[in-house]
Amino acid sequence: MKETIVAQATAPGRGGIGILRISGPLAGEVANNVLGKCPKPRMADYLPFKDVDGTVLDQGIALYFKAPNSFTGEDVLELQGHGGQVVLDLLLKRILQIEGVRLARPGEFSEQAFLNDKLDLAQAEAIADLIDATSEQAARSALKSLQGEFSHKVNVLVEAVIYLRTYVEASIDFPMRKLISWRMAKLKRIYGVLSLSWTMYAVKQNKVRFYVKE
Repeated sequence: MKETIVAQATAPGRGGIGILRISGPLAGEVANNVLGKCPKPRMADYLPFKDVDGTVLDQGIALYFKAPNSFTGEDVLELQGHGGQVVLDLLLKRILQIEGVRLARPGEFSEQAFLNDKLDLAQAEAIADLIDATSEQAARSALKSLQGEFSHKVNVLVEAVIYLRTYVEASIDFPMRKLISWRMAKLKRIYGVLSLSWTMYAVKQNKVRFYVKE
């Protein structure tokens, strides 16, 4: 059975809102223990967050996502309460008292998303890049990678190289005259894609300069 993990999703310290995220097969059980019920999937519910003896620790919004329709691909529960660190620590302690729930390692939610095919490796790395971005350009670039733009470009290049490899292998096995007209237009397009990709890379690396002739 997969483990259920919990961690604070907002930055430590004082703030207006504090969020705890729970991911795993016991997310629904955590909801029943802390909230008294499991919210309907994808519907915000304003509820008290209770301790073992029924004492209200905080109150706020609870969101439940049923697998596989969540960030991690697992059952996910988010508790959005007040941002006082003491309150969040009390709530976290309460959740960790539930058997089968443990504290998540740094980056483990993204790791689970990757393992469950919700993110590819480039997108998972883009999350850290977006968080660590120190400029608007860096943030925009990381966001594009997170949305899959970088992975799409890589996949296009991979498909182009595979197609060219197929053509080369075919030219070894069959007479060249039979291959001259073999999807030549597509080969030209692929060559154009590869050439453009290399040119863009070279420009970014300051290896190529463009000169505009008047």
